[in-house]
Amino acid sequence: MTSTLTAVPPARRAMINSQLRTSGVNEPWVLAAMAACPREDFVPAEQAAYAYIDRALPLGDGRFLASPVVHARMLAQAEPLRADKVLIIGNGNGYLPALVKPLAGSLTVIDAKDAIEGHDYTLIFIDGAIEQLPEAVSAALAEGGRIVTGLVERGVARLAAGRKHAGTVTMTTLCDLAVPVLPEFAAPKRWSF
Repeated sequence: MTSTLTAVPPARRAMINSQLRTSGVNEPWVLAAMAACPREDFVPAEQAAYAYIDRALPLGDGRFLASPVVHARMLAQAEPLRADKVLIIGNGNGYLPALVKPLAGSLTVIDAKDAIEGHDYTLIFIDGAIEQLPEAVSAALAEGGRIVTGLVERGVARLAAGRKHAGTVTMTTLCDLAVPVLPEFAAPKRWSF
């Protein structure tokens, strides 16, 4: 991978060496996917100079492009395969689908505000943090299927992964990670003291 990075633009190469590798993302296939995909193409023109910084970038309408580490860790956790039928529920920026498309067998992308069509997805990404997993997402996941998302617990966003077994999706949080929250997946507000 090091020798192939010489052809990668300097900002993208710095992202890989200074952000991804130092955060424990060292899978060659993840680094190659991130090296091949120009993040600046997925942000507004006025944000292009900031596309490789280590934080989420605002896209407008309460949407964000997650930091490079978030997407790299999501990819590494999910390990998409050519046999996978993938659904990405996103925020409309297209970066995560561009990373996943060359790795997966089939790919369906919807905006977080749209209804899910289809079912039996073997891998679902939610490109943002959720407070609760909607039943429609769980229903779209095939038995044994995987899901990777951000999960907000007690106000802290964490990377989370889950599997569907016996009709139930069980989520496990993996690490604290600044995953931008998708407002469409907020939990109902409850009264408290």
